[in-house]
Amino acid sequence: MSERLKKIWHGIQRFWFWLKSLFITYYSIKVSYNSTWGDSDDQEYIVKKFIKKQPKFVSFITEDGDLIEISGAEGLNYRITQL
Repeated sequence: MSERLKKIWHGIQRFWFWLKSLFITYYSIKVSYNSTWGDSDDQEYIVKKFIKKQPKFVSFITEDGDLIEISGAEGLNYRITQL
């Protein structure tokens, strides 16, 4: 019985995310603190809303609702792609 409920709950979640995707655009942001991409310092986030984008500062809200603020003294290298 619980396995059947898990499948139903998973189906409801998938439907909810599909329905939200019709109205909300998500972005992927890859942040690198130096000029070399692919290092161990690179970070990737799924973004629901950008608050502020500047050369040395980025502030955004993730898909989980967390507020993330990233800053770099020499500037940031980041790539934003629409999902």
